[in-house]
Amino acid sequence: MPRVTVRYFAGARAAAGVTSEVLELPDGARVSDALETVSLRHGDDLKRVLGASSFLLDAVAVHDLGAALPTGAELDVLPPFAGG
Repeated sequence: MPRVTVRYFAGARAAAGVTSEVLELPDGARVSDALETVSLRHGDDLKRVLGASSFLLDAVAVHDLGAALPTGAELDVLPPFAGG
């Protein structure tokens, strides 16, 4: 059972109400499974932020939400940032 740490930044942190959390997901879980789990846990505000966010899996950009989640992985949620 993969244990994955989800870390939230900026608007994602505000929407989730936490800076990070550990998920225990079933074997074979994908990035999309983690995102669905946190959406259900934290509600529509976070779901909207996730729809506009990009993600890092162990510090590497995720381009495929079907990517497998190894146990001990860190999944970072990066909403769009304003400014320059």
